[in-house]
Amino acid sequence: MSVVTSSSSARPRPPLLQVRRIWAEPEAQADLRGQQVLARFPDAEIIDVESHWQIQSLHGNEGNVDRWVRVKTEDLVLGVKKSLTARPNGRSADWIAPSTANGCAMACAYCYVPRRKGYANPVTVFTNIDAIIGYLGRHIRRQGAKPVPNQCDPADWVYDIGENSDCSVDATISDNVADLIAFFARQAGAKASFATKYVNRDLLDLDPRRSTRIRFSLMPEADSRLLDIRTSTIDDRLAVLNDFVDAGYEVHLNFSPVVLSAGWRERWTELLRRLGDATDERFKQQAAVEIITLTHNRDLHEVNLGWHPKAEEVLWTPGIQQTKRSQSGGINVRYRNTVKADAVHTMVDLIARHAPWLTVRYAF
Repeated sequence: MSVVTSSSSARPRPPLLQVRRIWAEPEAQADLRGQQVLARFPDAEIIDVESHWQIQSLHGNEGNVDRWVRVKTEDLVLGVKKSLTARPNGRSADWIAPSTANGCAMACAYCYVPRRKGYANPVTVFTNIDAIIGYLGRHIRRQGAKPVPNQCDPADWVYDIGENSDCSVDATISDNVADLIAFFARQAGAKASFATKYVNRDLLDLDPRRSTRIRFSLMPEADSRLLDIRTSTIDDRLAVLNDFVDAGYEVHLNFSPVVLSAGWRERWTELLRRLGDATDERFKQQAAVEIITLTHNRDLHEVNLGWHPKAEEVLWTPGIQQTKRSQSGGINVRYRNTVKADAVHTMVDLIARHAPWLTVRYAF
């Protein structure tokens, strides 16, 4: 078995965060977690705001298209999560847990999260972690034992803790993620889950006790270089899969998004071969994957044209896409039904041929 090593590891990369401004609600500044975050960035300017959702110079400011990545690098928001609810999901997880953060320091061209905040999407950290964990404990107890297996998990209730952020990045800013991993390690019948495109080796020092499922998102390397802006390289992600299993995580994969452009089948075939070479039997015995074809958004398309138009050459392909209005009223585009069905079938077939050990949890 050959082991994937990352040639990029030797090349210095600028840090994801060089925080210069922290926009903070007064209540968040008073929380212990807020004070800990402020202490991590002692040179940052602190700007008082009434609401983490209503920061005029960040949210809805079209001029920020020209500073898209700088905003993600230099700005951080501290707020208090007001509404604590766990929403049913049924695909990747049984429940979407209350967010402990939203936004991201990375800049994937297809990401849906920026749609909620207009032209800027820096990380917002929620400081009331004790209240969030308390709510989750009560919610888990109310569920009792899982009555029947489902596609989320055969035995445990699965809670997605990173729907609107990347927890691996969040863990570099605050201890919220570490606290959640420790919390779920103590729960019987429930586990945490989050998807990530960032390799944070500090997470290997935690003790998840198989109660946190980390889903590494993968796509062919050429696609990632174009679309996964500021993320860890595919080489780096492949190189840590075994390590996270050894550290006590359940390690699954996301093939997301599957973007249909010339040569896409051949690129995914090569990735599957590399995946098999990079991982050992212990990883393979517990591995599963979610396959998610691209959904794009008209407003995000317009934003991307202002800062990364090359991405739109493969993301915005009206000849094979159809429109769909989202629940929030936005105009999304996804592949036409027949095109999507063929793509899903092709991906499942490629896995059966080149990675038959990999369980497909769901594909859409």
